[in-house]
Amino acid sequence: MRSNTLARLAISLGTLVGCGDAEDAFLEEKEGTVEGVAVMGLVEENAIQPNAIQPNAIQPNAIQPNSMQPNAIQPNAIQPNAIQPNALTPSAFSPDTLAALQDPGETGRGSRMFLRYAVGCALDPSQSFAVTWSDLEGVGQTEIYVGQLGLAPSWATGPLDETGQRWVSACLAARTNWYGVTVLISMRASHSAIKHAGTLEKFIFPREEGAFWGNLFAPTPYLHSCVYVPNTDYARSVLRDCAAGHVGPDGIESCGIIERRGSCDAVCDPLDTNNGFRPKCVYDATVSPPRKTTEVVTVFLP
Repeated sequence: MRSNTLARLAISLGTLVGCGDAEDAFLEEKEGTVEGVAVMGLVEENAIQPNAIQPNAIQPNAIQPNSMQPNAIQPNAIQPNAIQPNALTPSAFSPDTLAALQDPGETGRGSRMFLRYAVGCALDPSQSFAVTWSDLEGVGQTEIYVGQLGLAPSWATGPLDETGQRWVSACLAARTNWYGVTVLISMRASHSAIKHAGTLEKFIFPREEGAFWGNLFAPTPYLHSCVYVPNTDYARSVLRDCAAGHVGPDGIESCGIIERRGSCDAVCDPLDTNNGFRPKCVYDATVSPPRKTTEVVTVFLP
């Protein structure tokens, strides 16, 4: 029962860095049950930790050095030519980017993991990206990242346009997890690749968590989230805090760069009645009427 619908059923596989066997499982098909219903789909990682998404940490043409490390990207390290939306190919990467991807230590592990997330969001299952490097013992290694959602498949061969930038950004935000733990989610949007949620998917994932949107590639990167208020406590109970907000010692905290915008009902259009996604959400409230984006990923929980 492998389909685009079930391919969107996403599982995080542990912490962002140092997850061991979880990395190998990323490309495997798994079969299991959710509340007695058999499910087979692509296993995806959806445990990006909030401090791993830094402003300018992911660029249309590259993964910045140390982008997977907390607070590793410094303002003076962001060069103007680093944000050019070149193709997602090794030949388009800068020397610094290639060095980061091929680093045998934690910098390399983190950079490759982050690239894997981006490939999974952007490319479709017929596309892939290979990265090679030598480990600490000098042994050559190769990882092949297969696309999953297909939100911007043209990035494989050409520039990532602004629409693609927003789709990839929304996807990465939706896949962010405060705790870096395994959570099963359903991602829905107006994009044709994930637009039509089937009956089984709606049955397994009936609870709206919230929505995510933004642009990590913009001159001033930003990500937003909103929560479906009636499910706030439930979302936190299943360790999904980036829409609901994390309850910390000093109050409610956001997930790194992801700015919480409150109730989805206040900042987004009502759910599409057929497929269950928020068609538009406000990204600029400083003008009247507020500007809205259609590149929004809505998340549903079991």
